[in-house]
Amino acid sequence: MIRRLFPLIFIGLFAAFVLPQKEQLTIHLVGDSTMADKPDAPEVNPERGWGQLLHTFFTDAVLIRNHALNGRSSKSFREEGHWDKVLDELKFGDYVFIQFGHNDSKYKDPARYTNPYSTYRSNLEHYVNEARAAGANPVLCSSIVRRKFNEHGVLVDTHDAYPFVVRLLAADMEVPFLDMQLLTENYIREMGEEDSKEIYLHVEAGEFPRFPEGKTDNTHLSLKGAMAFAELATQGMRELELPIVQFLKDK
Repeated sequence: MIRRLFPLIFIGLFAAFVLPQKEQLTIHLVGDSTMADKPDAPEVNPERGWGQLLHTFFTDAVLIRNHALNGRSSKSFREEGHWDKVLDELKFGDYVFIQFGHNDSKYKDPARYTNPYSTYRSNLEHYVNEARAAGANPVLCSSIVRRKFNEHGVLVDTHDAYPFVVRLLAADMEVPFLDMQLLTENYIREMGEEDSKEIYLHVEAGEFPRFPEGKTDNTHLSLKGAMAFAELATQGMRELELPIVQFLKDK
């Protein structure tokens, strides 16, 4: 009996030392302030980016690297060297979620503005091609919706052509397209004009140390909003049938 077991034990020990351990799959997030990590605890700073909460929906098999930064456009993120740092980190099989548009429309700022039909599209093409060249899997995302209701109570668009262009580019380049504008627009429309305030930064004076005078911001997200939009992102991933959904909790 012992003689029969010894070869099996030896094989098992050999495999434990020789076979490589499976690495974590990494999701890299590239974008602007609506996606970015925010400093301080929620009790001090109520603002959160949806990318900051994304890790809560994945198992430990996935590592989230959030490279998104406040105020960046597809142009400035690259020209300031942030994209080069992402490329240095990319491993074969990683995912890169790319979401720009909010700041690309800043037509009074030459450091950030991009024409949606030319420079913006070209920048995104470079992100996709360079991610693929590194062996990573790019995913293009449209921007999350701003909370802007008109006098009739209708939620209106503020992004102009940018979401349309990224949608077309994703189709042309055969890149998965996570339509965060559609997902978040439907969510905010269903909530309605008044209730949706809690999704964004509507802060009373003295409520949080970071905003002693209060704040009314219909672009950036509260903790509740960031959590809700991160969950919407995972729903979109399921609809796209991305392989990474196998690592989502509560499948």
